[in-house]
Amino acid sequence: MKILLIEDEPLVAKNLENLVKDIEPSAILLATIGSVNEALEWFKQYPEPSLVLSDIQLSDGVSFDIFQEIQPQCPIIFTTAYDEYAIQAFKLNSIDYLLKPIDKDELKNAFDKYKRLSNTTNQGFREQLTHLLSDLGNRSTTPKFKTRFTAHHQRNIVAITVERIACFYRDEVIWIQTTDNQRLITDYNSLDEIEELLNPNEFFRANRQFIANKSAIESYRTHFTGKIELKLAVSTKEEIVVSKEKAHQFRGWFELG
Repeated sequence: MKILLIEDEPLVAKNLENLVKDIEPSAILLATIGSVNEALEWFKQYPEPSLVLSDIQLSDGVSFDIFQEIQPQCPIIFTTAYDEYAIQAFKLNSIDYLLKPIDKDELKNAFDKYKRLSNTTNQGFREQLTHLLSDLGNRSTTPKFKTRFTAHHQRNIVAITVERIACFYRDEVIWIQTTDNQRLITDYNSLDEIEELLNPNEFFRANRQFIANKSAIESYRTHFTGKIELKLAVSTKEEIVVSKEKAHQFRGWFELG
C-alpha cells in the first residue's frame, strides 16, 4: 500500500505518520504535503498512490480543489475538524472521514474498509469521489480559516480552538498562550506561517514576536513615540508593542466589531 499524506499541521502530520506505521507496517509513505499547490505539483510528477489520506482545510485552500482538478482514480480518506453530525452526513458518500484528533482504531477501520473496497474496481472510488465533491460543492460549511491548532501538552498532542488562544508568540520556538494562561509548544516554523491561517478580523500581527487575539485584548495605550502597548487578559512574557507605522492600522482593526 503506497500512501500519500496531505496535512499542513506538522504535529498532526507526524502523528498520522506514526499511526500509519503502527497500523500498516508494510505501507510506504510516499510523501507528506502541506498545501493545495504542492499537491497539484506532486500529482503531475508522480504516479498515483494506492491511497490518499488528506486533511480538508490546508494552508492555501481546501483539498477538494486538488481532487476536482486532478480527478484521481485512487480512494481518499479525509480528515477534518467538523462536528460529528457533519461527519455522519458525509459518510453517506462511502468515503471515510475521520474527526481530529485522529483515533487509532478509527484509522484502522478506515484502512480495513479500503482493503475491502480495493477488491472491487477503482471506478467505484471514482464515482464516490465525484458524488462527494458535487455534494460538498453545494455546502457553505467549509471554513476559510483554521479554527483549531495543535500543540504539545506533556506527552500528548492536543487541539486548541482559536477562541481559547490569547496569542501566538516566538521564543526560540512558536508558542500558543491560552486564555487560561497555559503555554504550549507548536511545531510551526514561523509566525508568518501561522498568520496566513488566521482570520485577520480576529487576530493581529503586532510585531515579529506576537500575534494577538482581539477578544483577549483588554485595552491599549499609546506611547509618546506613537507606538502602542497592548494589555491582554493574560500575562505575557514580554510587553506586546505595535510599531508607530502599524498603529493606525491597529486602531482601525480594533474598532471593528
